[in-house]
Amino acid sequence: MSIWELLLAFVVVLLMLVALLANVLVLMCFLYSADIRKQVPGLFILNLTFCNLLMAVSSMPLTLAGIIYKSQPGGDQVCHVVGFLETFLTTNSMLSMAALSIDRWIAVVFPLSYHSKMRYRDAALILSYTWVHSASFPIVAASLSWLGFHHLYASCTLYNKRPEDRTQFVIFTGVFHALSFLLSLVVLCFTYLKVLKVARFHCKRIDVITMQTLVLLVDIHPSVRERCLEEQRRRRQRATKKISTFIGTFILCFAPYVITRLVELSSVVHINSHWGIISKCLAYSKAVSDPFVYSLLRHQYKKTWKDILNKLLKRSSINSSALAGEPHSRNLPQLSE
Repeated sequence: MSIWELLLAFVVVLLMLVALLANVLVLMCFLYSADIRKQVPGLFILNLTFCNLLMAVSSMPLTLAGIIYKSQPGGDQVCHVVGFLETFLTTNSMLSMAALSIDRWIAVVFPLSYHSKMRYRDAALILSYTWVHSASFPIVAASLSWLGFHHLYASCTLYNKRPEDRTQFVIFTGVFHALSFLLSLVVLCFTYLKVLKVARFHCKRIDVITMQTLVLLVDIHPSVRERCLEEQRRRRQRATKKISTFIGTFILCFAPYVITRLVELSSVVHINSHWGIISKCLAYSKAVSDPFVYSLLRHQYKKTWKDILNKLLKRSSINSSALAGEPHSRNLPQLSE
């Protein structure tokens, strides 16, 4: 193995371990907190978490084996199943992010009617659509034998080995990425830009009230005035940073891989195998970033996993105290004797 291949293998191992740890932590928070389970977005986050976990235990290990052995890991049946899962899980995770953005758009733009427009039943219907949509493409690919080991990405994925099917495969790939990546990106941009517009409007109203208050309070200390103005600036930047993170991570992780898959269809452009694996690793990195972007960095999840950690530490300290006190209690004289 070359130094590049060793580095790429290390990156895949790191992505796999962090994705497993972070997504398991999100799942623990969901199971531990009744408040998180009551929220409708929790269903979308749970679906996204399961997609990321399955990706970490199915597709990533085979990609690691493909990098190390430079050949198809396992038999054709295993590779077909993993390729089916990879296509399904990638599409499902993209659509889950789009569903989360729709939920935020309704909550911010239509706050008074949110509970009537986004109920558990509505969320279940949206999830049902994402599953049907996500499963349709790998089913078609499997029926046409367009799943297999692709040496460019060292992974089991969409792959056409028959030159006579090239035109059909090009059309299928273009439609697939248009109705998965492009559709999700359009929904993300539309909904989050609407959310940002409403957030900026509310910030302007709060800023006007804050400035009027500061003008009236002539005896206010300069340090207090400065803190109010600083909080005003942070408030304006907070929504922009969050929305930039949602859209930015989606584009950064998926766009290089999707563009590479589309460019690959042209026989004119030669793509380096190292870049193919790097673009695949970027797509895998979304399974690492999602738990932090959508869950673990939020206040409710932070509080939940801290409560879980404190509970585990308290239980372990109680057990250790009991074990430490047990020999001492055995040495005490028995009063009954």
